Amino acid sequence: MDTRRGPVRVLVVDDEQLVRMALRLVIDGEPDLTVVAEAADGDAALAAVAEQRPDVVLMDVRMPGRDGLDTTRELLTRPDPPRVLMLTTFDSDDLVLGALRAGALGFVLKDTPPAGILDAVRAVADGDPVLSPAATARVIAAATGPGSPHVRGRSREDARERLSVLTERERETARAIADGLDNARIAERLRITVPTVKAHTGSLFAKLAVENRVQIALLVRDAGDSTGA
Repeated sequence: MDTRRGPVRVLVVDDEQLVRMALRLVIDGEPDLTVVAEAADGDAALAAVAEQRPDVVLMDVRMPGRDGLDTTRELLTRPDPPRVLMLTTFDSDDLVLGALRAGALGFVLKDTPPAGILDAVRAVADGDPVLSPAATARVIAAATGPGSPHVRGRSREDARERLSVLTERERETARAIADGLDNARIAERLRITVPTVKAHTGSLFAKLAVENRVQIALLVRDAGDSTGA
């Protein structure tokens, strides 16, 4: 149960001052969100988290000095860490994949419309992973491309065997995740409630032994089971 009272407290981390100013303007315009601090690099972000205790850190992936990946990894080793939403242009997909492994809950592209960024912050604050369709496609492409550490000769049969333990509804949910849909859009597609989507997603994590939605999408892709939507 979410026991948070008052607006979601957000820390904005980006090395570009104009980006930070724009994000603050957008976020502070919402009654349920507030920017409690800004940081221009990872070290400043760690200090701000310790001082301000934000609910969500909106974290740039690439910064001079301590980058967003290293900062996220450090944050998530701390007791009661904030939830991390990565902000990226996807100049470096290996950092994106690394941040997923480190425990970031989602990604938004810097050219995402303001409403999309606000929705992502709210979702992550509630503990819901966020990957836009564009973000999911880029991450999967990076993870399955030549030279990727993900590509280890996994056969289609292996992926299909792992997916075979799922119920039909769970498979439909997995396909929707592979298409980059968030929980609300999955619920709309499958004509079920958002809590039911969350229940199916929880089952996917347990049955497939995965840590995030991208790994689910990769299995679906490996199995040739995606809808291609």
